[in-house]
Amino acid sequence: MANRIVWFDIPVSDLDRAIRFYSAVLDIEIKEEFPGVAVMAHGANEISGCLYKTDEDQVSDSGLLLYFNVNGRLDVAVDATTENGGSVLEPKHEIGQFGFRAKVIDSEGNRIALHSE
Repeated sequence: MANRIVWFDIPVSDLDRAIRFYSAVLDIEIKEEFPGVAVMAHGANEISGCLYKTDEDQVSDSGLLLYFNVNGRLDVAVDATTENGGSVLEPKHEIGQFGFRAKVIDSEGNRIALHSE
């Protein structure tokens, strides 16, 4: 069965600031591949996405919640959140058999979750 999710776009108002935030929090390379579009590094069979500069789409601190895998480095990722212009909505907490998560606001005002086993 194919993955149900194949790609995601995250709206941002300041692309350079968002690249710094997500690069630090997720510990991955993110490069501007097209004008106003920065793609998150990924392998051939991995699901990934991009940051895109927009004046039309709105960031959201409610609604859809996208989980990012920061397995084994959740505390570091939460610290990197505040060090790079984001804020913590819910600090690291257990989510039963599924491990741990923290809910944060990125540097642009989007709500995301950081997840670790």
